This record gives sequence, C-alpha cells and structure tokens, in this order.
Amino acid sequence: MYSHPQQAAGHDVQALRREAGRWLKELRVKQNLTQRELADLVGVEYYTFVSQLEVGRGRIPPDRYEMWAKALGMEPSDFVKQLMRFYDPETYRILFGQ
Repeated sequence: MYSHPQQAAGHDVQALRREAGRWLKELRVKQNLTQRELADLVGVEYYTFVSQLEVGRGRIPPDRYEMWAKALGMEPSDFVKQLMRFYDPETYRILFGQ
C-alpha cells in the first residue's frame, strides 16, 4: 500500500505545513497585506483560506503558485522552490541538497 510520501520518508507533515504557514504569513506581513487583501489578490473567495494556510491547514494549489508569488513579492521560481521545502521535502532534497 502506498502511504503519504513525506510520512514514509519520516517527515512530520503537519509540522512542515505549520512552518510553511509561518513563512507565508511573514511574506504577507512584509507586503503589508491583510489576509482579506491577499485572498483578493490570489483569487480566493474566502480570506479564511489564507488563515487556514497560515496555521498549517492545507496547501496552495499548484495552479495558483504564480499568483501567490506575485502577490507576495517573489519571483515564481523562488517562491515554488521555497514552498517545495515544506510541501515536498524529499523532492527538494534530491534537487537542491540539504
């Protein structure tokens, strides 16, 4: 049976999501955006989605990475690379090392 790849590799998925949430919140605050303003910029109907991400619940859908990067003042490739550290640490490690 195939389990979650990050759990199989010994990663605490919830801890990684919380870390991603803290990082996303730091970026949002640096841009002087409220959760509601960020939600509007990335096309999310409810600002509570941003809140959920910031506490480690859920993930940004890949088809929205570029929108989020732009809203948070980052180059899309840099944004995705950083996000991959939290969402897919095994792939990140293989591609970029520790």
